Amino acid sequence: MYEGKKVIVVLPAYRAALTLRQTYAEIPFPLVEVVLVDDKSPDNTVDVAHGLGIKHIVVHQVNRGYGGNQKSCYDKALELGGDIIVMLHPDYQYTPKLLVSMIALIGNEVYPVVFGSRILGKGALRGGMPLYKYVFNRMLTFTQNVLMGQKLSEYHTGYRAYAGHVLRNVDYNRLSDDFVFDNQIVGQIFWKGYEVAEITCPTKYFDEASSINFSRSMTYGLGVLHVSVRYFLARTGILGWPLLGKR
Repeated sequence: MYEGKKVIVVLPAYRAALTLRQTYAEIPFPLVEVVLVDDKSPDNTVDVAHGLGIKHIVVHQVNRGYGGNQKSCYDKALELGGDIIVMLHPDYQYTPKLLVSMIALIGNEVYPVVFGSRILGKGALRGGMPLYKYVFNRMLTFTQNVLMGQKLSEYHTGYRAYAGHVLRNVDYNRLSDDFVFDNQIVGQIFWKGYEVAEITCPTKYFDEASSINFSRSMTYGLGVLHVSVRYFLARTGILGWPLLGKR
């Protein structure tokens, strides 16, 4: 609990057996509860999760993809009555040591949504982000800010905290089961008028951390551009987009 609010950290897991313990060890208990959703990992992620004593574990019988995993995470967190819900990747690419700061911004009602940005500051390339991904990130983010009328430093972080009422007010289950889910839900959030805070997040790239290859990155980038263009057409009144929902 934080300021009387129930805090739930959701771990969308896939092949996380080698990094889950390290991630879990830095989560600030008893401030939070943890939900882990395993997307039919081919390794022993679920066994490790049980060994750590994680109480809320959801196991997909078929692989649903990154977006599909998040849907199950948020469904379970809302079912448990989460007032503040934080998505933390269990691959240890994002440090759990930022959880308290992210939770405090929402718990004190400063912002309803908080992103951990790898781009704020100068640590992205020092932390091992491949140069092509850094350039790709910067180009996409600039384009998205122009089209969506926002000023985020990064749209592509996987470290996100939400007030429970935000997730209840957007229809995330209508979104893609793939990686573009992250950008579609940002569109829904902005469409509803919510503001997003960002805090600097150290970047960590290593062999066990999850990452998509160049081909998948290109597919993702095209999906992001589609989301941004459709959002622009909707916000300028040229063409509606039912995926955003009602304002």
